Amino acid sequence: MTFNEGLQIDPDRVSSGGGPGMGGGIALGGGALGIIALIATLLLGGDPGSILGQFTGADSQQQGTAQTPEHCKTGADANKYVDCRVVLTVQSLDSVWNTELPKQTRKRYVEPKVQLFSGVINTGCGRASSAVGPFYCPADQTAYFDTSFFQELKDRFGATGGPLAEEYVVAHEFGHHIQNLLGDLGRAQRDPRGPESGAVRTELQADCYAGVWAYWADKLPAPGSSEPFLKPLTRDQIRDALSAAAAVGDDHIQKSSGARVNPEAWTHGSSEQRQKWFLAGYQTGQVTSCDTYNARDLDNPPTLKL
Repeated sequence: MTFNEGLQIDPDRVSSGGGPGMGGGIALGGGALGIIALIATLLLGGDPGSILGQFTGADSQQQGTAQTPEHCKTGADANKYVDCRVVLTVQSLDSVWNTELPKQTRKRYVEPKVQLFSGVINTGCGRASSAVGPFYCPADQTAYFDTSFFQELKDRFGATGGPLAEEYVVAHEFGHHIQNLLGDLGRAQRDPRGPESGAVRTELQADCYAGVWAYWADKLPAPGSSEPFLKPLTRDQIRDALSAAAAVGDDHIQKSSGARVNPEAWTHGSSEQRQKWFLAGYQTGQVTSCDTYNARDLDNPPTLKL
């Protein structure tokens, strides 16, 4: 169990099915399948734009839908059903960032939209398929989730699973929204790959922001309640989140795809880096602990205590 059972779920916080249509912009935080395809193309010297076209609607697939989670009522449902867990994680993220973002950065928190889907969906960043995994589109300020990705994370990439592993994925995409609000998200596009690239630093910072959320989620009372969203996190739950972070490390994905480890093709950072930056946020709960852009050594976050 992760969530306090008596908390009320707002099923209207997320949408399902169709997106707002075609548009510009670049989606961030794509999942394991999309990363594997992109890495393979880069390793072979191909055009990354050609492979991304496969994931942004260069086909005739029909747009899929996901059922609205009307069965999601309380925290007990979130502990049982993955779609309910996404909704209540979103509410927890809203609560934490609505409090901590203005307190720590003097920036107002604006809730992102959240969309559950399956198959193919139109977004402000173009047409996307489930193959890219969860992602955030800055053009429409929406985080998109196909919950089948969580099972693939376990089955194909070796994550241990567990509720906090899934919640970490949601928190990571919200991390991109925080970057968007703070004006940092564009750095990834200016420097798209390599072990010290802006893309890697952007993804590692989103991992760190996920850790900041985890720090506060079992401490700050939920709106209208004396209880926080999460019960006190255990070491095993933190290990689950770290396992998910490791599973989507560039080096792990390259090995899983049968390629050699090539840091020059990295877009998200190594498994170890992703784990360490999540911990840097989780240990402190401070946005200032997540300054990956000025970090001299991405392998060793300056605030991390091991």
